[in-house]
Amino acid sequence: MRLLFKPHPLALLIGAIGAIGAAACVPASAGVSDTIHPYLAVTRSYDANLFRLDDNSPGFGGPRGDTLMQTQYGVLFDMPISRQKLTGQFKQSRVKFDHYSELDYSGKDYLADLEWHIGNHLEGHIGGLYAQTLTSFSDFHSNQRNLRKQRREYVDGAWRFHPSYRVRAAASSQKFTYDLPQQQFNNRTEDQVDLGFDYLPHSGSRFGLQVSQLKGKYPNHRFLGGTSIDDGYTQNELKANVYWLFSATSQFTMLAGWAERKHTFFGERDSSGLNGRAKMNWSMLRKLRMDASVWREFAPVESNFVNNSLNKGASFSTTWDVSAKVNVNAAVRREKRDFSTLEGRIAPPNLHDKSRNASLGVNYAPLQSVRLSANVFHEVRSGNASTNYRTHGAAVSASIQF
Repeated sequence: MRLLFKPHPLALLIGAIGAIGAAACVPASAGVSDTIHPYLAVTRSYDANLFRLDDNSPGFGGPRGDTLMQTQYGVLFDMPISRQKLTGQFKQSRVKFDHYSELDYSGKDYLADLEWHIGNHLEGHIGGLYAQTLTSFSDFHSNQRNLRKQRREYVDGAWRFHPSYRVRAAASSQKFTYDLPQQQFNNRTEDQVDLGFDYLPHSGSRFGLQVSQLKGKYPNHRFLGGTSIDDGYTQNELKANVYWLFSATSQFTMLAGWAERKHTFFGERDSSGLNGRAKMNWSMLRKLRMDASVWREFAPVESNFVNNSLNKGASFSTTWDVSAKVNVNAAVRREKRDFSTLEGRIAPPNLHDKSRNASLGVNYAPLQSVRLSANVFHEVRSGNASTNYRTHGAAVSASIQF
């Protein structure tokens, strides 16, 4: 029989999760109000350099900045199903710009995750997400609307064969597509497989090793001098996977080690070395929380002539609970990107940029289900890449969860 439509993979995945849930017994005491939470949020924000244009460049026939209104509505759910747990969200948004109305768009954010358990020693997750949003202007400067769609499916599992030891495996696939023809050579699929072994002491910490392979595929090739360039790559990793519980108020997490990235075309772009991320969390008297992170890792770039970079950076953030209803947060971030380019062919050697970000915000919860927020930010980027800019902005928002 011929199908009249092709079902989306995420719809099939969510349907399978729902079937598992329907087969289980939901506790009678778990009412809809305990598991399903509709919410509504409205944000009004301003950005002084919306398109991240160079400081010496004019706007696109108008102001460099713009004000926008974002309205979000959706449902959060957290549902126990016997020993399993189903969580997720379905969120829609509508974004309107005061001046650059050609950028107005509808956003989507769907997520479902099933935490599964079999017996006392097997557990894991299966889930997926779908997101649609406006592509960042950081590396592609255009006043044409360019929506990015992301789809991801994943499954993982762990076997605790001893009270202090476990083995685990995970597989995921995600796909990115772009609306604008000028950006469609950034369409890509990323498939990743992980295998790990962990030592689990009684303290609640975790010390392990993880091997991973990530394959990136770019179906739409760029052309250079009449030559079709395949930006596909294979990345192999061996990393330490650590969660060190110093105390009830201090935790250290790290996934870092060695990585090697090899490209399908033009091997001079290949790279290897230290790769990963580490983070330290610390709380003081339960009212002041601080997070510090450092990283050195490969990352995708959404530009016309570069598709990935090696990023090195650090960040620090803190949150102060002024009272039971008010908290203040602040964050700073610095990052350097070294771009993987075909030096001498489409870009000068040692192409890089540096960015610095700072933000300050305050949140007020007059009721448990109501939240009011205000924040400001400042951003600077410099280097020998295409743009050097400064920007700043502010936002106010209100949300309610039913």
